[in-house]
Amino acid sequence: MKKVQPIDVANFFLSAIDEDAGDLISNLKMQKLVYYAQGIHLAMFDEELFSEEIRAWEHGPVVPELYHKFKSFGRGAIEPNFESFDIDIFTQKQKEMLKEVYNTFGQFSAWMLRNMTHEERPWVETTKNGTIIGSVINKKLLTEYFKTQIED
Repeated sequence: MKKVQPIDVANFFLSAIDEDAGDLISNLKMQKLVYYAQGIHLAMFDEELFSEEIRAWEHGPVVPELYHKFKSFGRGAIEPNFESFDIDIFTQKQKEMLKEVYNTFGQFSAWMLRNMTHEERPWVETTKNGTIIGSVINKKLLTEYFKTQIED
């Protein structure tokens, strides 16, 4: 099976939006959704969804490669481009988990998600020494924190 990349997770969330309902996802919001997907996947399956690092930036957790892919959209909505998207890269359990992440966190604004991540242990512990920009959020810390957040 092909390895999941952060862009695959992003495309999954972009495919879930309901444009008729006014749904849109900015780069800031996407970063938080991908962060929650990684954390919850780590907690549920004891393995990473993707191998790329999540870093603590000023406005919360960011996958730098994904940020740079979408930065041209600025604060606006990301326009989906599904040319290379294959939903079958995900297992059925992963699809269900990603739908749940989107249903739970997709309802919040980008700024609300930013503020939520700033209150959570992975962000707090990663930035406790005042170092924000660029610090890697440890996957073990993500796993431990999200295990306390999911229902068994």
